[in-house]
Order: sequence, then structure tokens, then C-alpha cells
Amino acid sequence: MDIIQVLADELQIRKGQAEAAVRLIDEGNTIPFIARYRKEATGSLSDEVLRNLDERLRYLRGLEERKSQVIESIREQDRLTPQLEKQIREAATLVAVEDLYLPYRPKRRTRAGIAKEKGLEPFADRIWEQEIRTPLLQEAEKYCRPQDGAATPEEALEGALDILAERISETARYRTYIRRETEREGMLEVSARDETAQSVYEMYYHFSEPVSRLAGHRVLAINRGEKEKFLQVRLQAPEEAILRYLEKQILAGNRPQTEPALKKTIRDSYSRLIAPAIEREIRGELTQKAQESAIRVFGKNLEQLLMQPPIVGRVVLGWDPAFRTGCKLAVVDGTGKVLDTAVIYPTAPQNRVEESKRILKQLIRRYHISLISLGNGTASRESEQIIAGLLKEIPEPVQYVIVSEAGASVYSASRLATEEFPEFDVGQRSAASIARRLQDPLSELVKIDPQSIGVGQYQHDMNQKQLAEALQGVVEDCVNRVGVDLNTASASLLEYISGISKTIARNIVAYREEHGAFRSRRELLKVAKLGPRAYEQCAGFTRIQGGDNPLDQTSVHPESYGAAEALLNRLGYRLSDLTAGGIPGIGKQIADYRALSKELGIGEPTLRDIAAELEKPARDPREEMPKPVLRTDVMELSDLKPGMVLKGTVRNVIDFGAFVDIGVHQDGLVHISQMTRRYIRHPLEAVSVGDVVTVKVLGVDPARKRISLTMKLDGQEEKA
Repeated sequence: MDIIQVLADELQIRKGQAEAAVRLIDEGNTIPFIARYRKEATGSLSDEVLRNLDERLRYLRGLEERKSQVIESIREQDRLTPQLEKQIREAATLVAVEDLYLPYRPKRRTRAGIAKEKGLEPFADRIWEQEIRTPLLQEAEKYCRPQDGAATPEEALEGALDILAERISETARYRTYIRRETEREGMLEVSARDETAQSVYEMYYHFSEPVSRLAGHRVLAINRGEKEKFLQVRLQAPEEAILRYLEKQILAGNRPQTEPALKKTIRDSYSRLIAPAIEREIRGELTQKAQESAIRVFGKNLEQLLMQPPIVGRVVLGWDPAFRTGCKLAVVDGTGKVLDTAVIYPTAPQNRVEESKRILKQLIRRYHISLISLGNGTASRESEQIIAGLLKEIPEPVQYVIVSEAGASVYSASRLATEEFPEFDVGQRSAASIARRLQDPLSELVKIDPQSIGVGQYQHDMNQKQLAEALQGVVEDCVNRVGVDLNTASASLLEYISGISKTIARNIVAYREEHGAFRSRRELLKVAKLGPRAYEQCAGFTRIQGGDNPLDQTSVHPESYGAAEALLNRLGYRLSDLTAGGIPGIGKQIADYRALSKELGIGEPTLRDIAAELEKPARDPREEMPKPVLRTDVMELSDLKPGMVLKGTVRNVIDFGAFVDIGVHQDGLVHISQMTRRYIRHPLEAVSVGDVVTVKVLGVDPARKRISLTMKLDGQEEKA
């Protein structure tokens, strides 16, 4: 198999691009580094394409390794033929390889294996050849060996047919056909174990859908319902059509002595051996595809959440709501430093509303708080009403935002939080995290295990290793896209930078604490265990404000400093011009990028990236994302009426729609059919987490706390 060509075909890129990407990956370069600083080699492949390539590369190499193992195993059995070896080497999937290996795989004792031990394989071969002219039981008498084999003709015949049933089930081309037909024509039948039981799976109590049309979210929901013993699931295959196919392949025609027995064997082989295996394989494949799709959605949601623009320069009050134990507060300044903490009891059972308002007013005046970040957990609704009432009573212009507190409790009880806030309890740490995740979502959320952030579907039902790898990749891409300030970044943020391990991240912080602020990127080479290779990978993603070299505050890689300085000189500028906020319009002063890139000895993509950085040093890509909706008042669910048009923020995107926060604590659902008038395959084609959208209320169900929304407004869709 030409792996490079397969990758190029699958990813629809040139073979040279695939070849260069594989070479760079094999050399130990990280995906962010390749995507940002090796564009000339890869033809500017994006980080997403590179990650897909890396994943497929590992699969295809694993496939080739498995082929070699299978071929060697069959060769050791002295059963390898040139034709079989060719089939194995040309197999495109692991399933195809395993189908071919099935007859030769060492297996536990089976009915067929026991029959072979009794010396019945020659009898099975004769039945298979269909040349027997006498009754089979009469023929079976020749193979009776009471002392160590079959005791009776009936036993001999049954054993021979068991051998043939296994032979049929292990024939690769039969399994390939049956699998394909079952995938194409099969139905997944779902029923309730107990129809009187109330559960979230009631819509699946009488459910049937073609395998070929099953949506991923349905597969995951059905799997969970089955696991929780609410549902029974069966894959209904086109059995009669499959049996007719097998009979056509096996029966020679007009063989009255063997045909009835072979028909019986074919049916036995299919029902006992093939069908259960194929059902397991297909359901496993459906689950795998559903998980991969869900992981992609989860990753996209996480990316949008991490890339939400920071709210800078404002003092924020973080509010972790609760009932009995009180609401924990943390005042955080514009740099993320915690100035003060408090606990108030405005909610049940204490209901000390006036006392709580008095404390809040004091904090707002003392620290000039202009924004309250309220977690959306227990007692959030009640806390929001207190805040809305408070804002009407004070002269200060204060706003509030409800933020997802998913993972805040995980972080607050973690070792990292204990090290960061040793004097705080878990509630105070959680309040500080809720404030900080509004100020700089990326820096705060990287402290939390990505699976705990909660912007996906069925994440706990997925392959956790696969999910963790995918989400780690998303976080890594986001952190490297934004870059980190080398003198303020935490170890938990630094460890996501290309080439920096957890140990090196801690060493960077330790070096900073011992020697003071970094003055240049080159100083990184003095950090323990950070050698030239790691420096090459990480340097371009670090930032130093006010350092010795103005280029250190940009994403220009040190390897291109010479070209950047030459460009500045050519256009009549100096490095010091960057400190005033960049050189607007410098990119437009380059008449011929191709010619100038050759003159400077760099690639054209690199020259364009350098020009963009010189124009706006340390630009933050998050600035292009929609800002959160800031509120000063609260609405009740009862305030909503069909036809109302509101602005909201997309909180989560799933396979069948998106949940939108419209300010009533209960998110509303925009079904995929209500997103746009054009056809879309997935909601992500229309919206992303963090998008501010205009929606119309379709319906409200107060009893079930459900809100139905639409984005189809007056013949057009709107995204604010």
C-alpha cells in the first residue's frame, strides 16, 4: 500500500503535501509548528487537515503492521499461498484483514474443532464436494470410531456439518457480502424492556430505522438506554436474501443426498455464527462513527468556547451560587488577581437578601466592580434575580453575564487550585475561576480537564482515550493560535505550547520566579531541559512584552528575524517602530510578494505572515469572535410568548440542533430544521458555540421547562 498516496486521495491534497507532512511529523515536529511555520513545505495545510492526516497515518501504519503479523502467522502454519498473501496486502481495512485471517486464527475449542479431533473433516469435505450418491447417514457409518471418534452415524453427520458451518462463516467473501447487505438493507429494531417504566428513552420504546440512515446521536442514545437496561436492541438483517445468496454460492444443484443437509447447515452457519458476529461488527462500527462525529462536534464546540474574546481591563465579581452553604464571591482585578472573597446567604433557607445586597454594594464601591460573572449551577436562577434587583438600586453601571460553570468544581478541588489558592476553600476557588473564565476563557479553561467542560453529547459514553486525544489537540491548537505571554502564563497554559512538556512548563515558571521576567525568547534556552529542538518548536508561540527585541512580542519565529529586519529596512522602517503598535498598511507596500520572498530567502506564505505581524504585532485572533451578551435585567420563563424576538448566545451545538441562552436561565432549543432555509447536514454549518444570534420563540412548555426557538425570521436568518 502506498500510504502517502492513500492519504493524499482521502484528504484531497497533493501527494507532495502529504509526503512533506509525514516527513515533518516523523521528524518530531508538532502539528501547530508545522501548520504555522512550515507552510512552504506542506502547501499551507491547516492544523485540522494535519491532525486528520496524523490520525490516518497512525491507522494506516497500524494496518500495515497488522498485515505483516497476519501473514507471518499464516506462514508459520505453512498455509500461506501467493493468492492469500496478495489479498491480505491489498486489504484496505482492518476488518478485511481480520476476515481473511479468520480461518487461520488460533481459536478456542469449538463444535467444529471437536469434530475435527474426531476425524470428521474428510467426511465434511465429501459433503462439501456434493458428489455423494448414497444417503448421508449411510455414508456417515464409514466415519464412526466409537473408541475415540463419533459413536453413531448421527453424531458423525452432525460433526461434519458443524465443520462446514464454521467453514462457511469463515469465508471472507461471504462475510463481506453479508456485511454490506446488512448495512444497506438492515433495520435497527428497538423496544422497551418494560413499557411502563418512565425514562428519557421513551421515544425509543417502539423505534425502527434503517441502519444506513441512523443518526449518530440516536446510536449513542440507544446504546446508553440499552446499557441502563431500559431498551432492547436487535439488528434485523435481510435474512432470506442472505440465505438465498449463500445457497447460490454453495449448492451445486440437483444433489438430492447433500442439498437438504447443506441448506440446513447454511441456515445454522448464518444464524449461529455469522449473524451475531456481523451484528456486533456493524453496531460497533455505528458506535465508532457516532463517537467520531460527536468528538468532532465536541471539539468544535470546545474550540469556540476557548476562543471567546477576553473581557480585559475590568474588575469582575465571580459568583458561585448555592442554597444552604451560601453563595461564594471572589473579586478579581483586570490582571486576574483575587482582591477579596466573601460568602453571602441571599437564597433559601437563610434568605438574607438585604444583608447580601449591603455586602455586594460595599464590594462594588470599594473595588469599582463593573461586571458580575454568575455561574449557571444550582441557585443560579435565584441569584440572578437578586443581582437584577441590586442593579436597579445602585448608581454604578454594573452588568452581569451568566457563564457555564462546568468543570469549576473539578478545578476547585484539584491539586492545581490548591497550589494556586492554598488559603481558599473550594467555593472561593470556584468563584475565582468563574470570574477569570470571563476575563480570559482560554487561560482559565486550560486548567480543567477538557472532558469536564461539558460542551458536547454523551462524552462519558465515548472512547475516553480517543476523546482525550482529540480534545487535547483542540486545546493545543487554540493556545498556540493565540500565543502566551512568557512572563505571565501559568504552567498549565504553557504546557500546551508546541514542544513544551509539563516538566518544562514548570521549569519555565521556576526560572521566571528565580531570575525575574524574561527579556528575550533566547533566554528560554537557559531553562532546564529546554534544548534547541524544544526551543525551535515553542519559540514562535511565546510572547514577551517590553523585551529587548520588539519581534519577541510577535508570532514571527526567531528563525525569520533576519528576514523580518531586512523587510523593515527595505521599506524604510526600524524595529523600534513596532513598539508603537505596529506599522499599519505595511503589507500593501509590498508590490510583488513572490519576488521579494526569493530576495529575502524565505517562502511567500512566511513573508505574508511576517507582514501581517508587523502590521499588528501580537494580534489576538479572539478579537474576531462575538462578544458575550451583557445583561442588566432578568426575564422569567413566564415572560416568554410565542413570536417574541430575542438575542441569545449559543451555549452548545449538538447533532440535531443548538441550545441558546436567551436570558431566562433555561436554554432554548433551535432544531436543525429551524436554523436556516437552506439544507444543512449539521448545525455546525450554521452556528458555533459563542455565536450571538437573533431568535424567535416558537413555543414554551413551562411544565417540562422547554423552549422552542427558530432562527428563521421574516424570510431570512440572522446572526448578530
